[in-house]
Order: sequence, then C-alpha cells, then structure tokens
Amino acid sequence: MNRNNILKDHQKKLSKRYKQLVEQAYNLRQTDSALSDISEYKALKLLNKLNRLKYLSREQAETTI
Repeated sequence: MNRNNILKDHQKKLSKRYKQLVEQAYNLRQTDSALSDISEYKALKLLNKLNRLKYLSREQAETTI
C-alpha cells in the first residue's frame, strides 16, 4: 500500500469517528450538557487532525505530479 492510500484510509476512519462524535454531542445536548461538550471537544480535535491529513495528502499529490 502506498502512502496516499494509507492517508486516505486514515482520513475515512477519522471522518466516520468525527461524524459519530458530532451526532453524539447533538443527541446529548438536551440531557447532559457536560457530556455533549466533551463529545464536541473530541470532535473538534479530530477535525483538526483531518485538516492536517488533508493538507498532507494534498502536498503528497502535488509532489507526485
């Protein structure tokens, strides 16, 4: 497996987890605001990782061209 495929697989996994955390935060908003905030914080951290991975994969694609 080359580096691009590894990055894309990791992106997919993190994106799925991000969506789960956002949904969980939304569902907990009315019942438990503390847990909602924790889920939202984790989702933001994952989004930051996703953005860095997108940057790396874009940079990787540009160097192969």
